[in-house]
Amino acid sequence: MKTAARLQITPMLLCAAAALAAGTAAAVGRIASDIHHTKIEGIQIYLDKTHVSEEIVLRGALPAGDVFNPPGNPAIASLVAGMLDKGTAKEDKLALAKRLEGVGATLSFRSDNQVLNIEAKFLKGDAALVIGLLAEQLREPAFGAEELGKLKEQVKGDLDRRRENTGGRADEAFRRAIYPEGHPNRPPTLDELAKGVDAATVDDLRAFHGAHYGPSHLTLVFVGDVDQSALATALKQAFSGWKGESPLATGAPGGWVAGQREITVQIPGKTSVDVRLGQAIPQRYKDPDALALRMGAAILGSGFTGRLMATVRDSEGLTYGIGAGINNDSFVAGDFAIGATFAPALLAKGVASTRREFLRWYRDGVTDGEVAARKTDMIGTYQVSLASPDGLASAILRTLERGYDLNWLDDYPNALNALTTAEVNAAIKKYLNPDRMKLVEAGTIPTATGE
Repeated sequence: MKTAARLQITPMLLCAAAALAAGTAAAVGRIASDIHHTKIEGIQIYLDKTHVSEEIVLRGALPAGDVFNPPGNPAIASLVAGMLDKGTAKEDKLALAKRLEGVGATLSFRSDNQVLNIEAKFLKGDAALVIGLLAEQLREPAFGAEELGKLKEQVKGDLDRRRENTGGRADEAFRRAIYPEGHPNRPPTLDELAKGVDAATVDDLRAFHGAHYGPSHLTLVFVGDVDQSALATALKQAFSGWKGESPLATGAPGGWVAGQREITVQIPGKTSVDVRLGQAIPQRYKDPDALALRMGAAILGSGFTGRLMATVRDSEGLTYGIGAGINNDSFVAGDFAIGATFAPALLAKGVASTRREFLRWYRDGVTDGEVAARKTDMIGTYQVSLASPDGLASAILRTLERGYDLNWLDDYPNALNALTTAEVNAAIKKYLNPDRMKLVEAGTIPTATGE
């Protein structure tokens, strides 16, 4: 059995590590100029040949996520995605798996709010086989009734486990509290999902597949030891004659969501409480001031160097984990959120400490020294992430999804370096409002009587 080649320490990786250590914004070569863009059988194709020998990584996206679910059933898009590797019109799931395992390749599908995500890794000589299997599963899923029944049971078991997960329940309640009805970032309840899974039929899945799966707006990114001619030939052969529009989503509703400011999700028998504190913001990643606000949030709560970790965890010992960031903003306006985990006995002190540090950051702003240090950290981390085929392929796809042209891959460090402390502090004040923050606590939460 062939196995995927190991990633070697490349000049790109060494340069990136040096940039991180030195705290410079020196570009690791020009990235955009090395990417070849073409359109094959209606599909947007991006190819980038790197120094890694033999291995190729694929990242892809098709607009067929939850935002496209039919009215009344929030489970269809994810069920369709889950059925893609459960057999095709030509072969069953075991035959598909054996063909991939026989060459040491991987191919997987996952649906999220907006898109069907595609991931694969394979050797250069197996490109035609993997691309053929990708096309077969996208174009001709069997949607067998027996396999759908098995998938339903698997999904319902996962939903049962999610009911006991404090972090997941906190995220669900938080996003439902800050996003209005109809917003793609507003999730259904677990009960709504369970009902949707039960109600879904093979005909429902076939209808969704026919309406949303097709070459238009499908994007495939190949990074590694790519042979442009061989990949083009394989793609033309595998996807020839495929039709379908795969329409894009329309705009999302915005605005402040009224209602409870503090939400409790009681889950008995838990040793910790997950907390979310934040609000929706009227920005997506590409909008003006978004990068400044993202840097401000990173100073407050990114990793062990963030203010929240330094104070709430290290100085006060109230938690093992706390952070802050901007989320869910690639396609539509997203949110600012602080996330933390506290022992029930420390919950009140932990929330009070978190609020205090947030208000101090909001009121007093960030310093020149914090901005300079965070620039070094963010630029270095970004450059190192581009040193692997996986990281580079993900960065290319993420850049396209956010609405940038590929030059953003090279411009991003310069955009970070150009930010001023005044711009960061202005963005914090402009887009956040302490009076609109919503607090969610999920877990075994002490009552007023201590029970």
